Amino acid sequence: MGVEHGDVDRATERKYERLSPFELKNELIDLADGNLKHAAHAMINAGRGNPNWTSISAREAFYILGEFAVAEAKRNWDEFPGMAGMPDVAGIARRFDEFLTARAENGGVVLLREAVRYGTAQLSFDADQWVGELADAVHGDHYPVPDRMLTHVERVVHAYLDLSMGGAPQGGWDLFATEGGTAAMCYLFDSCVVNGLLQPGDRIAIMTPIFTPYLEIPHLARFHFDVLELKASKMETDGEHAWQYSAEDIEKLADPAVKALFLVNPSNPPSVMLDHATTTRIAEIAAKENPNLTIITDDVYGTFVDGFRSLMSTAAANTIGVYSFSKYFGCTGWRLGVIAVARNNTFDDRIAALPERTREALARRYSSIALRPAELKFIDRMVADSRDVALNHTAGLSTPQQVQMALFSLSELLDRDREHRRACQAIIARRVGQLYGGLGLPVPNNPNAANYYVELDLLMWVRGRWGDAFAEWLQQHYEPVDPVFRLAEHGSIVLLNGGGFDGPEWSVRVSMANLLQDSYATIGQVLEQTMAEYHQEYLSRGAGAARSAPPSPWVRSPAPVSKK
Repeated sequence: MGVEHGDVDRATERKYERLSPFELKNELIDLADGNLKHAAHAMINAGRGNPNWTSISAREAFYILGEFAVAEAKRNWDEFPGMAGMPDVAGIARRFDEFLTARAENGGVVLLREAVRYGTAQLSFDADQWVGELADAVHGDHYPVPDRMLTHVERVVHAYLDLSMGGAPQGGWDLFATEGGTAAMCYLFDSCVVNGLLQPGDRIAIMTPIFTPYLEIPHLARFHFDVLELKASKMETDGEHAWQYSAEDIEKLADPAVKALFLVNPSNPPSVMLDHATTTRIAEIAAKENPNLTIITDDVYGTFVDGFRSLMSTAAANTIGVYSFSKYFGCTGWRLGVIAVARNNTFDDRIAALPERTREALARRYSSIALRPAELKFIDRMVADSRDVALNHTAGLSTPQQVQMALFSLSELLDRDREHRRACQAIIARRVGQLYGGLGLPVPNNPNAANYYVELDLLMWVRGRWGDAFAEWLQQHYEPVDPVFRLAEHGSIVLLNGGGFDGPEWSVRVSMANLLQDSYATIGQVLEQTMAEYHQEYLSRGAGAARSAPPSPWVRSPAPVSKK
């Protein structure tokens, strides 16, 4: 049950600070909704990063392909009303070409025609096998086979990752299609422990600020990892956050006691990719000084930055890469994710080198799905583990989902002018400009920034505008989450608290993805007004002024400061 409007005092805020920002968001929405009863303006929810753009051509192609698959199923067998057979591979490429020729030209038709051509010309697919896989998969009439990923779809998605993640390593990746990036993370954390790559209680490094679940998962009872936080503490020469990591912190990864590194790249919430020097040094450490380091990188925002290169490319042998299609293509509801493991990796070798007793236990675990379970690759173990091994025969992402994943991939592979990327970047840039304009600040010039989110350090801001004394007073009298509660209560604006991501406590995360452009100017203006109201209170109360100013509707009186 949410808090009531006006009931949020400092003690209550301290309790809510312990919640995940995504759970706190629900309470803020309750407050903002309550405010709507008293105000005639719409709630501005910049808390969640669900984009309000959708890639259309790949969706059009999916629906057209579905119509073709239904026609093919009826052609195969339609003896009873409402029933049909399955698409037949023989001659299906020719029939598909005729089907597309008979349709009015649109983005979906063009994409499908080019997709067939790309598969046959660039990937050497047999036309009937390629079109047959797509038609059968979109029809959803078979279990996923292979269960890890459909054969042609995997090669298409591999080509997309090669393009988008900075280049495939020598030998390439094996891919596992999953129900979004979140499912991918759940699967790989569990499989790393099951297969002895990580042990409960191991020391792991986490690069913060970071997506909140990566802070929470390591402390679950079945993992109970010893967490070493590497903080993005580097500053620019102008005093702004660079959201990069000190060389001293990166050197901590050379300690063999550090068994794993977890990161989001570009980061969440700062939305800044690791600089070249950092990725190069991490790759060197993994190759030479700490060869048993397991790197888990979530690169969902990499496609928003020109020149992005993932650790799944630069440190491929030690890296498990996770990519989600959700944000770039505006398809969060599709739940499309993929795990990438280099075919030439350290994980299979490390599993083979486990103590004999452990290897025997693992052989028993996987004996029902493989005649030689000891030779089962780590990524295939992950597929089995995702269904508790016993249900491995029904593992795999649904085949229609895999088709949509392939079509999104193809839309980018065939976009020679990178129009989609430039459109996403332009949309975000306009919104960032509106936000900073509302704040009365220049837009930071950071070439490493994806800008999918903006993390605003409020203390840094008020120090620069009103001085250190006011910043110290603010910290003494209010909780770091107080600004997000005020914004929700009085402005119907929902932001997430940056401290919940282990970023600066007095920071807020603003999603640049999910609101109309003008809303960001409003967020900036109201946030600036809110901090100005704190400052007015400081002048009338905190600075010891003789007069007492009347309370502002934007300001609650500060709670007494404990002398303990």
